[in-house]
Amino acid sequence: MKVAAYGAALAALAGTASAAKETGTFAVLRFTNKQLTKGRIDPIASPGKPSSHVHTVMGGSGFSMNATGEDLMNSKCSNTMVKGDFSNYWFPSLYFMDPVDKKLEDVPVHYVNVYYFFEESDDDIKPFPVGLRMLAGDPWTRTPPSSAETNLDPSKGDIVNVKWTCPRQNPNGPAWPEDSDGSMAGIGDPVAKDQGVGFPHVDCDGFASPLRADIHMPSCYKPEAGLENYKENMAWPTMNENGKLNCKEGEIHVPHLFYEVYWDTPKFSDRWTPGQGKQPFVLSTGDATGYSSHADFMAGWDEELLQHIIDTCNAGTLGMDTCPGLFYGLNDDDCTIESEVDEKVDGILDALPGNCPILGWDYGLDGLEHLIPDEGVFDPAPTSKPSDQPAPSSSVAADPEEPTAAPKLKPELGAVFAQSQKSKPAAPKSTEKPKPAPKPTEAPKPASKPEPTKKMETVWETATVTAYVYAETSSGVSAAVNDNRKGSTVFEYAGCYKDTEERALSGLVNPDIGEVSNEKCILYCMKAGFSLAGTEYGGECYCGNELAVSEKLDEGACALPCDGDEAATCGGDWALSVYSAKGEAKIKSRKSRRHLHAHHLHGHRRSYL
Repeated sequence: MKVAAYGAALAALAGTASAAKETGTFAVLRFTNKQLTKGRIDPIASPGKPSSHVHTVMGGSGFSMNATGEDLMNSKCSNTMVKGDFSNYWFPSLYFMDPVDKKLEDVPVHYVNVYYFFEESDDDIKPFPVGLRMLAGDPWTRTPPSSAETNLDPSKGDIVNVKWTCPRQNPNGPAWPEDSDGSMAGIGDPVAKDQGVGFPHVDCDGFASPLRADIHMPSCYKPEAGLENYKENMAWPTMNENGKLNCKEGEIHVPHLFYEVYWDTPKFSDRWTPGQGKQPFVLSTGDATGYSSHADFMAGWDEELLQHIIDTCNAGTLGMDTCPGLFYGLNDDDCTIESEVDEKVDGILDALPGNCPILGWDYGLDGLEHLIPDEGVFDPAPTSKPSDQPAPSSSVAADPEEPTAAPKLKPELGAVFAQSQKSKPAAPKSTEKPKPAPKPTEAPKPASKPEPTKKMETVWETATVTAYVYAETSSGVSAAVNDNRKGSTVFEYAGCYKDTEERALSGLVNPDIGEVSNEKCILYCMKAGFSLAGTEYGGECYCGNELAVSEKLDEGACALPCDGDEAATCGGDWALSVYSAKGEAKIKSRKSRRHLHAHHLHGHRRSYL
């Protein structure tokens, strides 16, 4: 039953014909605390038993070894900021191996972002059906993919959907060895210099942005395969001649998820020597290469709410929590549960939990064959993939049938765990060692905002799409300043300026305008009423009325070709090519400015389009 407060609005949506996504939009889902739980639990690949390796888990408290979509919808709390999302998001944990004593220590999660991309498509974008299971990445690979550049379109070659990003305060030299072939060290992306495949060999010490795992998930659900068949139920969309990403007939286009997992690696920066072609971090799979990074997802959304977000929200990096009209409001409190597997996973360890052997690079590969499950690695089937091209090299894999160790299950969290979670709330405000069975802390419930009804129906009805349209480039726009910095006849080039995590231009942060050129960005910002426009990293656009927390840079810092006009340059790495009506840009210092964690989409936009 629809809640009365939203009845009229929802009725209007239900009565409106569906529309395809004419332009891509996105919103970043954030979390109230660093983890829901941590342990060898994976209800997708290892249901009903401990998994082979440790995962860090986010989302709803209904998570368990035996979790189903119904269990997630019966969660007592969730650490997603948006109320009504009881989904679970999980990924392998990270450990530091001390170069001296070879002991292992857990690396804390710094924070997690999950991007929800609503792709430009001729398809209707639909919410995830409750209980949908997805797994992206191969937990057992120790070899690099065919390329270090992101590729999510199977018609353009092998899928490369798993990478690492290494933000640095003062980049000095490449983050990956320049001559690496991937056999003894990771490989840097030749275009996005702060990205690569495999672990970097330098200290990733970016401000509020340390070492980051990047994982994209496919967005075409194949209903004939079923919700639980994670090996065969997802495919990648392909781009048509009009630049739209479409799924195959019979498939359902769902949001494209992109995980950003930031790890607090600077905590260990004084205990190893960067830049020597080696690095000290190890995934919980026993992987010293980083190639086995992966991510899991089980859907537990209020589907009506997610459809509303798909249709109406383009909050971008400001966060999904800023989307208009969220039915149930926001979660403010921490949400944690205790792990079902009674073993030590944090602190100083002699071996990885589950006794996963450390393999890859200097450690060799002997014994890897004993870890790989008999059924092998599954790659999601591509949509409209040419038959003469090889299958994607990195997408989905299964955990072994049996774990490598048999830890003790906590009695109160054993076979009855899934059922007990329905009556036993999760522990609030504790990310280290949560206590079992405390009362969950819920945010006060405003009278005007109803609680989620936790509906489980999956009805592919449609709703109005509010298009986010950008200004088209006029053929009358001509060059200004010089040949390599094309501007507009109205705005003039003001110079190259430093950008920061706090954003020098914060009026509009990287709106979706397609392939970026200076002209497109200028026209978009003008139409939106801003007096300054800036392009960055070859393909990002920013608007504002003042430059905050910035300084003028040498012109050589703004030398990356524009994605939408290779004859022009659009800023650089943390460097903005700024334009204004008079070719002037005044810098205004802001001593107190809320940090929104609006991190660069370096590579995200390329990956998304």
